[in-house]
Formats: sequence, structure tokens, C-alpha cells
Amino acid sequence: MPATSVIGLQWGDEAKGKVVDLLTEKHDIVIRYQGGNNAGHTVKFGGRTYKLSLLPTGILQSHVKSVIAPGVVVNPLALLKELDGLIAGGQDCSGRLMISDRAHVICPWHLLEEAAFEKLRGGEAIGTTMRGIGTCYREKAGRFHAIRIGDLVEREVFAAKVRSIVPVKQKLLDALDPEGPRLDADQIIAEYSAAADRIRPMVADTTSWLLDELEQGRRLLFEGAQGSLLDIDHGTFPYVTSSNSSGCGIHNGSGIPERAIQRMIGVAKAYTTRVGGGPFPTELLNETGEQIRKAGNEYGTVTGRPRRCGWLDTVATRYSARISGVDSIAIALLDVLSGHDELFICEAYEINGQRTRNMPSRASDFAAAKPVLRRIDGWKEDISGITRFEDLPKAAQMYVHAVSELVGRPVDLVSVGPDRSQTILIGAF
Repeated sequence: MPATSVIGLQWGDEAKGKVVDLLTEKHDIVIRYQGGNNAGHTVKFGGRTYKLSLLPTGILQSHVKSVIAPGVVVNPLALLKELDGLIAGGQDCSGRLMISDRAHVICPWHLLEEAAFEKLRGGEAIGTTMRGIGTCYREKAGRFHAIRIGDLVEREVFAAKVRSIVPVKQKLLDALDPEGPRLDADQIIAEYSAAADRIRPMVADTTSWLLDELEQGRRLLFEGAQGSLLDIDHGTFPYVTSSNSSGCGIHNGSGIPERAIQRMIGVAKAYTTRVGGGPFPTELLNETGEQIRKAGNEYGTVTGRPRRCGWLDTVATRYSARISGVDSIAIALLDVLSGHDELFICEAYEINGQRTRNMPSRASDFAAAKPVLRRIDGWKEDISGITRFEDLPKAAQMYVHAVSELVGRPVDLVSVGPDRSQTILIGAF
């Protein structure tokens, strides 16, 4: 099939990296199409653990070309730090990466602005990663002060842009925080130009290149960042990211027509987690929630922040599966739920006395949603070494069947640990 996509069905952190890694060997090109270094993917490869953020997971495999497409926002200093970390770990990534000249550049003022605005929000803070992602996307939409990778690698063009932008940004920053840091145009130009010299050989018109490769029969794999519930248009606004993190963002983020994607795989944890602010109907603010957090090591790959944990919310997961058009589901971290006498799955919401299986579009309605829970027997066995579905405890099998029923999609894969070997294939994965 020409193209496959892996989409997160929750608020991110669904273990998409492992699923992408498993599929990479069946594809020729892996594409990141949105987000930036606010994403986090943990991949076990060759006996080592790699924590990737901006780089596509395919960068670890030598036969694959990895592409950072136009919809991504790029901090060149963070990109090189990540690449250097892989090289230091024995991964020769030379020649494997291609960066779109249309992708937008995260500059120092973006990070400072984001921090200042988040501070002003006070108790209504969104809970961003403070990586300048949202402010860079805002600049992209506004166009006036935007800088693209194609500008960055043209030394004189980049320098002229920085010198015209810095005075304006300094006035804004001074208004937000009169005692805040100062921007130094010369220092920014020097640091970013040095980075540009290193990434220049990787920069290309990836849109035309990908279209050519698609027409030649190359197999493309799209790697989503964050999760569908964080989608700027279709997620739990305003507690969302600044790009289309559902399957809706693939075409505009990469330039590849949607009809070329013949398989959409949605990834969901066996429970639900969320980072930052926003309503969370199934959140467990008790010992059970803490037990899940510890068993699942639920701390952000990028920020290290503890994630909020709760029962699996199939209302939200079903919604994400529908808007992204997923064909099947991969359930991750089922092993984390071992050791519980009973488990619960949210099968509906009750909002102002009305029961619904639809995700509310307004934040106020979502905040009022009370979960309608289905009880399922738990299991005590360690399932992390099981590789066949029929060998799972009956209760674990029933849990997977319930997820498939409530989300309305078949389950093709169950992950019972971070290693590639800790994978149960059910369907035609």
C-alpha cells in the first residue's frame, strides 16, 4: 500500500513511537508532518532506548529516509542537539534526514513570548511545554514576522529578518515583563547561522520530492505527534496544541493527498493520561491513579512532568477514531493494568442529566461530563511476556474485546511492554 498513518487517539503519549518503529521496516519513508520538539517518542532499538522529540522514529533505521515536512515547526538548535545525541549513541544518521524548506523556524523570542503569556494566564494556563511551539505557529498564521527553513539557510536573508524582528519583539516582551530578558540580534544570528551551516545539506523541497517518490511506488509512513484530542480544530479547545494533530492534519502538513493513505492506525493506551490543564472526566485522583502512574512510568518524555491518569475513556477515543478515519486500533500498555481486582471503562458521559456517547464540542460541557463506567474483572498475572492473544488471561481478553466494541474498530495489535518482542499481533498488522 502506498501510505500508512499512525495517529494518537488520546491526549498524546499513547506509545505511537513503538507502533511506528514496528511498521518502519515495511516502509521506505517516514514523515513527521506537524508539531515540533514538544512531542516525545521513546523507542527501544538495537538493545538501547532512544528518546526522540523532533526527529521521526524512522531515523533509527538505515534503509529509511526520514522527512520533517512543512507542517512541522523546527528549533534548529534542538534538532542538532537531538541528532548529536543519536550520533554519540552510535547511530550514524548522515544522509537519512530531509527537512522541508517550507517548515517554520522557532526563534528565541517564541520561547520568551510563550513563557510570558502562560504566566499571564495564571490559573487558566494551558500547560504548554514552553518550547515556543504555539507562538511560532501564531507567527506562521500571521505571516509578517515568520521565518522559514528556506530563509534560515540563506545567511543574508536570515540576518536581515532577525534585525527587523528583534526590535518589535523586544517592545512586546518589555510590555509583558519590563524586567524580563533582552534579545541580542547578533547573538541569535551567530548561533542560528552556525546551525544553518550544518543542516543546509538536509534542506529540500520535500513536498515535490514526496510526490515524486509516491508516484514511483515508494511506501510512505506518516508519524503523528501529540494526539487527536489535542487537535487545534477538533480537540478539547483551548487545552490543545497549535496544529492539526489528528489525521485531519496529514494533507496540509505534508502536501500528500489524503487519498494516497490507504491505512490509518489509531493508537490508544489501555487507560487514559493527560498532561497540562483541561477537563478529564475519568481522572483518578486517588491511590489507583497513582498506582497506574507508577506502573506505567507516566512522566513526560520531553518535560518529565507527571501525567494525570484515569480509566480508559472510549467516548473520547471513539470520537478520535471517527474524525481521523482509523481502520484499526493498537492498544498500548495493557500490562500496566495487571494487578487490579477490577477495572473500569468509560462507555458514555452524563452531561446535565443527559446521557451521550458523543464528545461535547464546548469546554464547559466537557467539564460538566460525568463518566458512565462499565466494570470489567481485573487480572493479577504478569502479561509482559505473552505473545499470543489466546494466552492472555480471560479478563484481559475481555478488556480488549470491550475496547473494540466501544470504539467501534477492530484491535490489530496489543502492546504488553516497551520492547518490540512484547507485542501481540491479532489482525493483519
